Amino acid sequence: MRKRCLEVVHRLAKRDERVVFVGSDLGFKTLDAFRKELPERFLVEGISEQNVVGLAAGLALEGRIPYVNTIATFLTRRALEQVAMDLCLHDLPVRLIGNGGGLVYAPLGSTHLAVEDIALMRALPHMTVVCPADAEEMERFMERTLDWPHPIYIRLAKGYDPVVTDQAKGFEIGRGYTYRQGSDVLLLTTGIGLRICLEAADILAQQQVAATVLHLPTVKPLDADAVLAAARGVRAVVSVEEHTVVGGLGSAAAELLLEAGVFRPFRRVGLPDVFPDHYGTQNALMERYGIWPQPVAERALELLAAGG
Repeated sequence: MRKRCLEVVHRLAKRDERVVFVGSDLGFKTLDAFRKELPERFLVEGISEQNVVGLAAGLALEGRIPYVNTIATFLTRRALEQVAMDLCLHDLPVRLIGNGGGLVYAPLGSTHLAVEDIALMRALPHMTVVCPADAEEMERFMERTLDWPHPIYIRLAKGYDPVVTDQAKGFEIGRGYTYRQGSDVLLLTTGIGLRICLEAADILAQQQVAATVLHLPTVKPLDADAVLAAARGVRAVVSVEEHTVVGGLGSAAAELLLEAGVFRPFRRVGLPDVFPDHYGTQNALMERYGIWPQPVAERALELLAAGG
């Protein structure tokens, strides 16, 4: 997904001279073609994330559209003040591309896990938060970033994840997409959670439980109409995300449903309010914390059995 994303940045730069790439802690040869073709718009600032964000803000104030790329947790956690004060306060069109959102860097432990990044970015005024499910959706989304007038946080998954999105659906920032339609339970998700929810829906179907799967690649602004319409048509709601249950998609959906008076049995599936203390693969940690098809299906069945 990262490779496809950065390839689109290069393509956008060739199309629009306002586009500038700003990298931090890049791998060898990353975007080498961009560097050779457009060296004056290819900047690498090293491992200094706060400075990188400040530089991007200055470029945006001069009419540029900077695309910043580095590890997600350092971009959102370490440089949070600069993102808030330099970008969001001035509502600047900077695109923050965070590598390894969620549990991607599981072998490196909690220091590298971006599991509260959605909550941090969602709390900032003017910030847009987008979590594509696969590389194909990423490419469709990136084509929409050029003229978006606000800062964007782009949460990249590991890469080489199965393609589960539908090209025919296109991409519109702020819009949700329905991938299954059912009358029993609503599975709300974002990012690679879409694959998990589709598999969970298959498990539920084997038990004669019909699930709606609503994919929300844009967590902010949330597609309120789609969420409310889908929730009104089912008996229970489960949110699924590769993120802490505090402040992410599940929190956004719960707030929306409560304020709209749509009361359904509701369960958030994600990381509990802990720093993960295990090392391993991304999938192993996701399964450990129940962010996996079978546990998601079980949570849905529990809600329905309890009277949902």
